Amino acid sequence: MVCYIQDDLPFSLKSSIENFYTLVTERPLDRETRAEYNVTITVTDLGKPRLKTEHNITVLVSDVNDNAPAFTQTSYTLSVRENNSPALHIGSVRATDRDAGANAQVTYSLLPPLDAHVPLASLVSINPDNGHLFALRSLDYEALRAFEFRVGAADRGSPALSSQALVRVLVADDNDNAPFVLYPLQNASAPCTELVPRAAEAGYLVTKVVAVDGDSGQNAWLSYQLLKATEPGLFGVWAHNGEVRTARLLSERDAAKHRLVVLVKDNGEPPLSASVTLHVLLVDGFSQPYLPAPEAAAADAAPAAPLTVYLVVALASVSSLFVFSVLVFVAVRLCRRGGAASVGRCSVPEGHFPGHLVDVSGTGTLSQSYQYEVCLKGGSGTSEFKFLKPTVTNFQGHSPGPDIEETPNFRKDFGFSNQ
Repeated sequence: MVCYIQDDLPFSLKSSIENFYTLVTERPLDRETRAEYNVTITVTDLGKPRLKTEHNITVLVSDVNDNAPAFTQTSYTLSVRENNSPALHIGSVRATDRDAGANAQVTYSLLPPLDAHVPLASLVSINPDNGHLFALRSLDYEALRAFEFRVGAADRGSPALSSQALVRVLVADDNDNAPFVLYPLQNASAPCTELVPRAAEAGYLVTKVVAVDGDSGQNAWLSYQLLKATEPGLFGVWAHNGEVRTARLLSERDAAKHRLVVLVKDNGEPPLSASVTLHVLLVDGFSQPYLPAPEAAAADAAPAAPLTVYLVVALASVSSLFVFSVLVFVAVRLCRRGGAASVGRCSVPEGHFPGHLVDVSGTGTLSQSYQYEVCLKGGSGTSEFKFLKPTVTNFQGHSPGPDIEETPNFRKDFGFSNQ
């Protein structure tokens, strides 16, 4: 008797005892390649004619957890628009396992981020059963434009096998930032004034408005236009670079001061804009003194702060006190000098002889030849007179004068001694 099976099977029949056969494998089996085999065992005798009998056997290959989950892609790129609503579904990852049963059941998880500074736990979450990814909070393109993290997939075999994939999330820009003007500054205490000579020709560059936009792409494309002007047609603004130029020649009839309002607009949807105010002053030459704009003059004319007022009043008081002290000092010095000079000399009155003086000629006037310097002796407490010196040369041996008659009491009355 002969027993055999098909030749294309990884099995063979071995006989250890006569008429007893064992079906054995000839090579390792892979359930993932072929999970089931149909084996036909044929038994024939050695007679003539030969007779045979066939018997079919089904061989099932059981699963072993020998395959790790595999992602459909090695890396995923997802996109989400900024200012999104929380818990927004932004994408999914998917992994499969070639095993069966519990060995093929995959669970998903977030792995620690590559960059430790990325707060992954507050940005995204993943559904462990199906791999759906959700944004936990509203994202801001200007703060975080992209971030990366890894997702792990593990089966439930024993031991469990796992794999991972890289996920990159790109934040799409939204037009949520209006243009910001860098020059001229609008928050300065005094507005910036541009000087333009009256001799400037058409196309003269007055100034350039510089602005930026925090968005990107077409949301950051800026255009400029003249919104208001004191005198329309005198100035123009280039749409793409913000240059403010004269549109025509200036004349003497043009006003000296001009106020321009320039509008800066982006190309987003919907577009956002900002405005800037320019002050232009027409001068005959750059040597002409600068004249402030009306707003600056009004600001300068505003009342000073209380502290400034106090300082001005204190300075004025100190200055006035100093000047008054100097004047008093000068007046005192002049009075002292005048008093000293009057004490040092005696004046002789002209004209009629006063009644309190002594007339020695009897005519009511003092002869020019016999005028004496008479001073009242001070400090003595008496009304005693003292003749100091005659004003003319006296002749030797002559009496005091021909017109003066010496009486017995003359010397006594006028203080002469008999020496």
